[in-house]
Amino acid sequence: MAVKGRVEAKALTDRGEAPWSMAEERLENPEKPRTYWLATVRDDGRPHVMPIIGLWMEGALYFVSGERTLKARNLAREPRCVVVTGTTTLPSLDLIVDGVAAMVTDEAALRRVTEAFRSRMEWPLEARDGRVDGPHAPTAGPPPYAVWQITPSSVIGLPGMLGMEQFEPDDLPRPTRWALR
Repeated sequence: MAVKGRVEAKALTDRGEAPWSMAEERLENPEKPRTYWLATVRDDGRPHVMPIIGLWMEGALYFVSGERTLKARNLAREPRCVVVTGTTTLPSLDLIVDGVAAMVTDEAALRRVTEAFRSRMEWPLEARDGRVDGPHAPTAGPPPYAVWQITPSSVIGLPGMLGMEQFEPDDLPRPTRWALR
């Protein structure tokens, strides 16, 4: 689903802007080998980076995490975070999502997210009593899980290294920053 509100693009080079539709299509349709990397801030200010299984829907990025994991504790204290991923669809596009995370507690939203993980990622999660249960995932920690929603404030897209040699420079995605309002 598309981002609700306005998307303002800013070219990061003199080559012009890439269309938001290209970035959003890549976010909505993850390839099987895709890894998202979540960067949070520890209580002493040091960065903490971990892989997550992410899912883009309704204009936000969702992931699950055990509540006692360091990433969950970091986000409970400081919700600002960054998620980075590359894509394998050619021409490849690396994406940096800057946003704010919040734990999802609404039962209807939890059911929508777990159904999306079940159908799109083949991860059989179940929502009940404000928590999510399912098979253990190494990146999420042990269940029960909390569902987190990252509402993006901006997304940066850069041409990915994968397959770059197959394209002329003008055919590669243009480095762009999209502000989401």
